[in-house]
Amino acid sequence: QVQLVESGGGLVQPGGSLRLSCATSGFILDDYVVSWFRQAPGKERMRVSCDSGRNDRTIYEDSVNGRFTFSRDNAKSTVYLQMNNLKVEDTAVYYCAADRWTWCDGSGSSVEGYDHWGQGTQVTVSS
Repeated sequence: QVQLVESGGGLVQPGGSLRLSCATSGFILDDYVVSWFRQAPGKERMRVSCDSGRNDRTIYEDSVNGRFTFSRDNAKSTVYLQMNNLKVEDTAVYYCAADRWTWCDGSGSSVEGYDHWGQGTQVTVSS
C-alpha cells in the first residue's frame, strides 16, 4: 500500500531555511506525480509545487518560485522540499501528496487530484 510520511518542519525565523522530507513506500516513486501542498489556519489547502517524475517537469506557485526547490531521491524513496528565504506568510502545515494518474497542469493542481497523502508537518516562520 502507498504510504507517505512528512518530516522536517519546525520553527524558523524569517529569512531562514528548512528542508522537508516525504518518505514514501509501497510504490515506485518515479511512476507517480508528487506535489507539496500547504494549509494555513482558516485557509484552503493549496499546492506549492508539483513534480511529474518521469516526465521531468517541476512547477512552483508564484508565491514560492525562486525560494523553494523540489527534489526526489528515488534510491531512498524520498521527496524533499528545500525552503529558503522563508517568510511569515509561509507558515502552514505542509503535506506531500502522490497519484499515479494525475498531471501537474491539470487535475494535479488541486487536492482532488491525489489519492495518497501524508499526515503533514508544521512549519512556523516567526521572529
